[in-house]
Amino acid sequence: MTEKQKMDKAARQRRKMEAAVVHGVIWIMVAALAAFVLGTLFIAFFTSLKQPEETISAAFEFFPKHWRWQNYIDVLKGDIWARYFFNSAFVTVVVVGLSIVISSLAGYAFARLEFKGSHVLFILFLCGMMLPSQVYIIPQYILLKQIPLMGGNNIWGKGGLGLLNTYWALIIPYLSAPLGVFLIKQYYMGFPKALDEAATLDGCGSFDVYRYIFLPLSKPVFATFAILKFTGTWNDYFYPLIMTNSKSMYNVQIALQKYQGEFGVQWNYLMAAATMSIAPILIVFIFCQKYFTQGIVTSGLK
Repeated sequence: MTEKQKMDKAARQRRKMEAAVVHGVIWIMVAALAAFVLGTLFIAFFTSLKQPEETISAAFEFFPKHWRWQNYIDVLKGDIWARYFFNSAFVTVVVVGLSIVISSLAGYAFARLEFKGSHVLFILFLCGMMLPSQVYIIPQYILLKQIPLMGGNNIWGKGGLGLLNTYWALIIPYLSAPLGVFLIKQYYMGFPKALDEAATLDGCGSFDVYRYIFLPLSKPVFATFAILKFTGTWNDYFYPLIMTNSKSMYNVQIALQKYQGEFGVQWNYLMAAATMSIAPILIVFIFCQKYFTQGIVTSGLK
């Protein structure tokens, strides 16, 4: 073996060792992050099974001394939680379904249809991703309150509440989804132009191409967007708090505040309610994680 071959072999071994060290560090960081996230979830779950006196004890214990499943029953019986869960579920399902339809049509138009000003319009549309919702919630509040002939309003939009304190007030503003349009547009741009051309030669119009070619291949990006939209809508607290003023319209996140009183926090009940509120998100992610991963790492056809 020549000196050069020895040096090349040593360099390869050094690179392998460096790559192994980097991968080891990455795995340690991922494991630490996973342990932190799972640890907080387990703490919340075990706290939900503790006696009230255990939650305020100065000596922290990970596991409850007496497993009190009654906390969950007390939470469900202590308030109209069935109504809170229905409100959250109804609004979230409708928002996710309609957002996918609207965003996919918009993403398809921006990605595959040529029309004047499309690039400028797309950039302006994406400005919605750069602004926090708190910036434009006041204009939205005014617009929803002044809808003519709705909620006791006259033809000029005065005298009533408009769409406030209704499901429409919780659904309509959420339908604007710049992130979804961006994801779907980028996904569709990875499709080969030959698909459109072949379909056009077979007599398909633009909507037929979207319906018969693009939609069946859109499961990964739809699942990705659905998980993100579902999580954001289900977990939203600020917007429903502003747009609703009756207990029957509260969602789960607002209802959780019930256990944070002036003289303390009912940690066992709060964690029981929070655990139940997390369950739908976990279920959705478990069923969609396969497509979610594909939608993140791919941008078109394989």
